[in-house]
Amino acid sequence: MNSILRKSILGIAGLTVAGGLAAGPLNHTDTTPTTRDAAAVTTQAATPDTAALIPHGVQGTQSHIDLGDEQTANVKAIIAATKKAGMDERAAVVSIATALQESKLENLGHLGDRNDHDSQGLFQQRPSSGWGTVEQITDPEYSTTAFLKGLKQVDGWRDMPLTVAAQTVQVSAYPDHYAQWEQQAADLVAQHWNS
Repeated sequence: MNSILRKSILGIAGLTVAGGLAAGPLNHTDTTPTTRDAAAVTTQAATPDTAALIPHGVQGTQSHIDLGDEQTANVKAIIAATKKAGMDERAAVVSIATALQESKLENLGHLGDRNDHDSQGLFQQRPSSGWGTVEQITDPEYSTTAFLKGLKQVDGWRDMPLTVAAQTVQVSAYPDHYAQWEQQAADLVAQHWNS
């Protein structure tokens, strides 16, 4: 399949799914880990496999930033919340790449005139869109759990390129920007998953 046709199909599929998520997370309460998620969590002692972290290969030019202590703590909080949700390393890669794009892994409060509406926290979630209160979405565990809850509701997210999965949850004005963080997110998961 040529790449233009493939991108068109993925774009239409993403828009179809995103239509239900545009106002915020779906009210899905099933938090039961899938067999695949449970197996990934129970084998935590092994070093994450790069093929599992980046199953589709990285797309486009990759970006990288040096992390400070706060950002590294937020990486660890995202990984801990992912494990607590019973999800695997790939979910952590998608989450960390999303937070890298949205906030550079900084737990942002209200930015005044530079704020995108009422977006705050690691994932730039909006209280007005149903993501939670300001206190909740600026809590790394809560905001990660909310993101993962949305990700779980995306049918076939594991089979999508990272940027499509992230965009389906986030409904960003810049849907392709998540892809640039996949390698750094995978490196961070490989480094911190068992720490």
